[in-house]
Amino acid sequence: MLRSSTSRSAAAAQGSIMLFSKTQKPREYQNRRLDALAEPPEVGHELFVGLSALRDTLSSRHHSRDFVFAHARYLRSRVLALGLIFALLSPLWIVVDSLVLPAELLRYTLVGRVVLMLGLVGVLLLAYLNQERIRRIRFSAGMLLALPASFYLLVLLMLPSEHVPNLVGYGFIPFLLVAALSVFPFTLLESLLAGLAMLALLAFAQMIDGSWMTGRGMESLWLLASLLLVSLAANHFQLSLLLRLYRQATHDPLTGLFNRGALEVHLAKVQAWQRETEGEAGLTGSVPCSVLMLDLDHFKGINDSYGHSVGDRVLCQFAELLVSQTRRHDCVARYGGEEFVIILVGSGQARAMEVAERIRYAVEKSEFTDHDGRVIAVTASIGVTRLQQDEPPQASLRRADEALYRAKKEGRNQVAPALEPPGDI
Repeated sequence: MLRSSTSRSAAAAQGSIMLFSKTQKPREYQNRRLDALAEPPEVGHELFVGLSALRDTLSSRHHSRDFVFAHARYLRSRVLALGLIFALLSPLWIVVDSLVLPAELLRYTLVGRVVLMLGLVGVLLLAYLNQERIRRIRFSAGMLLALPASFYLLVLLMLPSEHVPNLVGYGFIPFLLVAALSVFPFTLLESLLAGLAMLALLAFAQMIDGSWMTGRGMESLWLLASLLLVSLAANHFQLSLLLRLYRQATHDPLTGLFNRGALEVHLAKVQAWQRETEGEAGLTGSVPCSVLMLDLDHFKGINDSYGHSVGDRVLCQFAELLVSQTRRHDCVARYGGEEFVIILVGSGQARAMEVAERIRYAVEKSEFTDHDGRVIAVTASIGVTRLQQDEPPQASLRRADEALYRAKKEGRNQVAPALEPPGDI
């Protein structure tokens, strides 16, 4: 009987393990899908970004999600300003064409001018109506340069070669567009590709008008290449300055994490991203995101016992621990004093509770030290809530703060879930 009972217990235990394994696999698979969806193409950790390094001006690969949004807003203002100038100058050029070109050639350029103006108006509308859509803003910037270049190329292809020398001002288009590159905060790779395209356009025009490999043609190519180098230098310095100013405005000087103002902006961006990705990856609703608010227990006692410099050291060590416990596309911010906030992108309530408990345990077991290497006992309390895509950013922070207060009231060094709003699952 004992052996039979033991066998039944073992079988039951094995069945429980198999059931747990079966339920775990779908959850892990879902988590992997959420992670893949949550990680943006422009990914980089917000804590350590080499702001003046060539790497950051070479491409946008290492730019943080929030700087990509800030960069897009700055780029959009340039598109609207320069696009308006191009749209106003284009009809004036029709008057110049009518004065210097023979009547039989006007038909080759007039239709192209009208199409160019309509395209520029479309670019302006695209940039104006898509303030928060990064890819559309970048596309509008590219089209602002591509439209005049395409117009010039079509004129060269359609116009009889013997009449190409009669064109007035058209050969200036590649130079104008390369100079315009310095106005935009493009990365070096983006400007280099655009500049090489303009060099190719100028070389093709010289083959058409017969100046290719002549003294005059080589001079024009050299001047355009020199202008491209100046534009690349301007892009580097402009983007480096933007990165530096962005960090000063959005990062806490002590820990290097996001400050409170940048956190609230980031929350709004994550909510906008939730709305854009709703229904992707086979999800029935938006991608779940969570907010964790963390507070160091009895931090005032650390300052009183060891001094404020040691307290600052503990805060920096705590910030590094939080970064090590989160993913690259999550956001860690210093909310104020000894309070910190983490935004877990692609994590629902259950998973956020697991992450919070892991962080709490890591803080409890970590060795925080003073300037002499003496160990300081540190614990943390954590409040957890879900981020709703249609609520004000402050609402989720308030719920997380209320959950944090409850965790501290119930004894500290623990994790407490928030009381979710009515109707939330």
